[in-house]
Amino acid sequence: MVALERSLEAAMNARIIGSGSETMVLAHGFGGDQSVWDKVLPCLTKHYQVVLFDWTFSGAVKDPNLFDPLKYSSYDAFADDLIALLDELHLESSLVFVGHSMSGMIGCIASIKRPQLFNRLILVAASP
Repeated sequence: MVALERSLEAAMNARIIGSGSETMVLAHGFGGDQSVWDKVLPCLTKHYQVVLFDWTFSGAVKDPNLFDPLKYSSYDAFADDLIALLDELHLESSLVFVGHSMSGMIGCIASIKRPQLFNRLILVAASP
């Protein structure tokens, strides 16, 4: 298992932009990175505080050693990373989660593990 020597926020390129009373988390799918949301960000950031990040498998993550194929052989590990990242960012409840592809299922698992964390789940072409 790979141990993170720095924060998840830094390792996963996490950032929070925008304004609004609600927080929206945008999670990209396999083979992508947070840039997949670039076209919709201008509209979303007018109404929401938006959290963007890259999964450890993303080419945008600087350290390729962060992805451990054994650890990430199930979506549970991704869901745990998502919850840990949101905790680190001090986002504690009522989030709107938007998950594309595999991130849709990751969001579902995370919402089962920590139901109070999420207000709504929006699944975009979610993997079964």
